[in-house]
Amino acid sequence: MNRQTKRMQPRPAPRPTRERTTPAEYTRQVRAELRKVAWPTRTEVVHYSIIVLIALIILTGLIFAFDWAFGKGVFYLFKR
Repeated sequence: MNRQTKRMQPRPAPRPTRERTTPAEYTRQVRAELRKVAWPTRTEVVHYSIIVLIALIILTGLIFAFDWAFGKGVFYLFKR
């Protein structure tokens, strides 16, 4: 592209300058957004925590079993 073609292209509009938010205004906005959040009840938190712990125990057991089985298999293959 030559100079003449570049000159004929429309120039991009300058970005509008935005005013910075004060820390107090930022805090007000954050609190307003947090009021909109649907917080779980205590019983929901307890139930979800129990579900996560049970899943963690099951997955840890599975990974241990696979690791043990593959370890035994590799040692059997190499006759150690």
